Amino acid sequence: MVTLRQLRYLEALAETLHFGQAAEACAVSQPALSMQIKELENELQVGLVERRKSGVELTEQGEEIVRRGRTILASVRDLLDYAKHRERVLSGSLKLGAIPSIAPYLLPAALPELQRRFPELNLQLRETLTETLVRELVSGDLDLILIALPIEDPEAETLYLFDDKFVLAARATRGKRARTATPDMLTHERLLLLEEGHCLRDQALSFCRLVTPEARESFGASSLTTIVQMVAHGYGITLLPEMAVASEVHHRADIRLLRFGAREPKREIGLAWRKTSPRKADFNAFAELLKDVAPRPGKF
Repeated sequence: MVTLRQLRYLEALAETLHFGQAAEACAVSQPALSMQIKELENELQVGLVERRKSGVELTEQGEEIVRRGRTILASVRDLLDYAKHRERVLSGSLKLGAIPSIAPYLLPAALPELQRRFPELNLQLRETLTETLVRELVSGDLDLILIALPIEDPEAETLYLFDDKFVLAARATRGKRARTATPDMLTHERLLLLEEGHCLRDQALSFCRLVTPEARESFGASSLTTIVQMVAHGYGITLLPEMAVASEVHHRADIRLLRFGAREPKREIGLAWRKTSPRKADFNAFAELLKDVAPRPGKF
């Protein structure tokens, strides 16, 4: 019979592509892990991995078994969640993922309130890019993710929270006469964006269709803080999420912020969880808390 242990070991091997590292991640010896993988291959009567001098590669059948195995493991985790959290809302462990362009601007206000309202909750936080968060959510490594919508995954259920508008950030010496930003401004200046892989970059570009590729710049920056510093020193302009304004630009005399007039660009902030998760009451309670502490539009 196929066992959950075998599926966990295969999942670890798929993530590391190294028997020794997979065994270390599972806290077992390498021979024990290898034996379980071999027994799984015998039970399924299919080769799962190719053992080479350079390392390990999954076979085509192995990749499919890993995908199906992750679904099974996620369902088992949901079963355990149901047993642990059926009585009290937001108690026990909650593994939350959030993208870097949201986490530092929303969670500092949310965490104290979360602790006050739900003292029995043990929150574990992971901050990384959307693609990784969705993958870890579906596999069961995360319970809930805080992201920009939409996301495309049939196994995920999403909940819209609120809009986060974009404002134009420029060096204070530029655009002094302008009272509002216009899309034309984006064609006359170098547009500074985060590195590839950040959904915030893609959202900005979806608004900036008129900007030529030559005017778009990516400096490998992984944080808005770096982008704001470059704007302040005259390297270009950027689209800044309004929720980041208080942290990144507040009281700075070297940055000028302009709102757009008609058709303000924005992103939708939301939560996502597995459709099979039994903790929807938890997630809805968490959503209401985030709405309560979300930054309100301000003047600048």
